[in-house]
Amino acid sequence: MRTRNEDPSRSSWNWRSLRWKIAALVVLTSCAVAVTVGVLVHRATAQRQLGEGEGRALGELETVVEQYTRGDEVFRDGTVMVGEEIPPQLLSRVERDRGGPSTWYDTESRHGPWMWAGQSVGGQVLAVEIEMGTAQRNLAALDRTTVKVSAATLSVITPLSLVLSELLCRRLRRVARTARRIADGELDTRTGAGGRKGDEVTEIAGAVDSMAHSLQQRLIDEQRFTGDVAHELRTPLMGLVTSTELLAEGPATELVRDRVRVLRGLVEDLLEISRLDANAEAADERIVPVGSVVEESVARTGLPTRTVIVHDQRVPTDPRRLDRIITNLVLNAHRHGREPVEVRVDGTSVTVRDHGPGFPESLLANGPQRFRTGVTERGHGHGLGLTIALGQARVIGAELLLSNADDGGALAVLHLPDQPPAAP
Repeated sequence: MRTRNEDPSRSSWNWRSLRWKIAALVVLTSCAVAVTVGVLVHRATAQRQLGEGEGRALGELETVVEQYTRGDEVFRDGTVMVGEEIPPQLLSRVERDRGGPSTWYDTESRHGPWMWAGQSVGGQVLAVEIEMGTAQRNLAALDRTTVKVSAATLSVITPLSLVLSELLCRRLRRVARTARRIADGELDTRTGAGGRKGDEVTEIAGAVDSMAHSLQQRLIDEQRFTGDVAHELRTPLMGLVTSTELLAEGPATELVRDRVRVLRGLVEDLLEISRLDANAEAADERIVPVGSVVEESVARTGLPTRTVIVHDQRVPTDPRRLDRIITNLVLNAHRHGREPVEVRVDGTSVTVRDHGPGFPESLLANGPQRFRTGVTERGHGHGLGLTIALGQARVIGAELLLSNADDGGALAVLHLPDQPPAAP
């Protein structure tokens, strides 16, 4: 059964990747900082320029007032008497300030902004104007420079954040790959973090390694227990088999012999599983016709099973182990499913199907569990047949997929390699 989770896309253009999320967060933060700083600098500079303009206008106005008080001529560039040329806004401010010096910033002039200052002296309003166009152009130049510097900074920060986040994501992907391999049964796989202290990724890697070690130890203990129990039961079981042969013939004797045969099969299955768990099995490959081997295996079960050979192909495999896989799948279909049971051979693919309730969802999600048959309607048994079939399939380099047919029934598909496995 295929238990390996598909590795998610790690394309550089995958927008769901943590790499792009971190880079986007860095860029957004940088943009927010640039905008905030730019606005603060713009406002501070504009206020400073207005303050300087008011100071210049008031200074010029003070000089004009002194000249007017002495009776000197004050009609010169930048200075006017009360009349139509003085903006009404300035006149209203002078009136509001009871003749005191007042300023007004004129931004509506077609010839650029002006800073006005006015004061009432002897019933007359004196006013001066200071050109602010240069200051405004300097402020606009400052804004353009801020935008250019921000854009240049982002052009450096964006790829740098992508590179740095990729280093983090690469470590996380390595941990994820290790976790997937552990989930596939490679419990000796480690991330390599060891006991080093570091950031959160190192802590996660260390936790995954610790989990793998714990699972591996538990599995070893379980395998050792299974093997020990099977070996310990084998000796008294052989004595029990011999004893049943000495019993007088009768219904009770046949019942005892039947139960002894079941117990003997269970012990043999446990021994086989312990050897598979310990990787002590090796395939004895030969070139054999798949269809012929499958037909013989189905016939040996003695169960009513329909066999269809679409294409009989010769492949390099271990016929004894292939026979074991097919036998277990057919027995499982009859024991837990309903007739008709069909076996279909098409080249290197062998499909075994029944018309029962199908495999339970827990089995499809987590794989077959020993001594568990899933749900009641799947029948009764020890739950070892599929476990052995999966183990033997791994030995011969085949792939066994378990699923449910769309129109009902359990579906087991065995894919045999058409080429001998590469030497390690």
